[in-house]
Amino acid sequence: MAWQRPPRRGCGSLQRCLLGAALLLGLRLCAELRRASLRPPASSAPPGRAPRPPRPHLPPAPGLQRGASWRQVTYVRSGRRAPPGGGGSGTPKPCCAPHGSPRRKIACDHMSTDSLATDSSPTKKPWSVCLDDRFGLAHQIHSKQCRLYSLGLGSDDTHFEVGMANDGCEVHRFDPSVKSAHVLENERLWYHRLSIDWRDPHPAVAAQKPYSNTRKLGTILNEFGHHKIDILKADLESAEWKVLENLILEDVLEQIGQLIFEIHLHWPGFEVSGSDSSVVRFWYSLLKELELQDFRLFHSYKDLSKPQIFLRKNIFNASSCYTLSWVNTRWK
Repeated sequence: MAWQRPPRRGCGSLQRCLLGAALLLGLRLCAELRRASLRPPASSAPPGRAPRPPRPHLPPAPGLQRGASWRQVTYVRSGRRAPPGGGGSGTPKPCCAPHGSPRRKIACDHMSTDSLATDSSPTKKPWSVCLDDRFGLAHQIHSKQCRLYSLGLGSDDTHFEVGMANDGCEVHRFDPSVKSAHVLENERLWYHRLSIDWRDPHPAVAAQKPYSNTRKLGTILNEFGHHKIDILKADLESAEWKVLENLILEDVLEQIGQLIFEIHLHWPGFEVSGSDSSVVRFWYSLLKELELQDFRLFHSYKDLSKPQIFLRKNIFNASSCYTLSWVNTRWK
């Protein structure tokens, strides 16, 4: 009987050892890369100013705008928590951020609340600014170097703008219903027949209408040669959400000291669509972005005489709005 060589078990064991070692090395490399990706990147913030937190890459918000930038708002996910032991989708995880709430307020010791609305004067809304010395607005007003932009859609309520102009602010009110292109009402109050949008006109439309009255706020700032706005007031009848998104995406917020926005909650807003939960996450994400960029809410107002309706756009003549005021805590 011919002698046969026994199988070489040592070679197979060596191959398994090498594969195991390669797998362990790959897992270790993945873990190291994951830890490295979670570390905050080196910041180029100016001296004396804390670096901004990194922006995670998350899914885009509902209703993408035409010609949107590659950069996206930090969009809150609606995760689901798996039950112990794994398996199944589990119970829905609440839509909330791990580090605080965008509704967090700061105390403003010196606040100018312009004519708090009452039932007897429903047209007057409380547009509030913070005059604490640490934010510099009071000094800017006193030295006649304050600048206010007011964005509106056909509102006749201009008492806030007139009052700020009388106090020493250079006021620019943008309203497409103004009869002339630019009107100087008095020494410090301008009216412009311009509508602030979240996008500039399409190039083909702009070529046919070179004097179009629709612009993004960043475009207006460049055209007017203004590098900063001490106060931005907006009453845009539900267009405020997309305009706010544009300010975040194009870093215009860095040029603004205080925001006073009337926000509407009875329907998603122009070009914002999706389920109720996705719309709420979009709204929340914008408010959270304000907080991440060091804007802090210092005043909120709701006229309790008006209906409080949430995402009920099919109800005729329904409205539910809040007036919110934020201050840029980095503003000097």
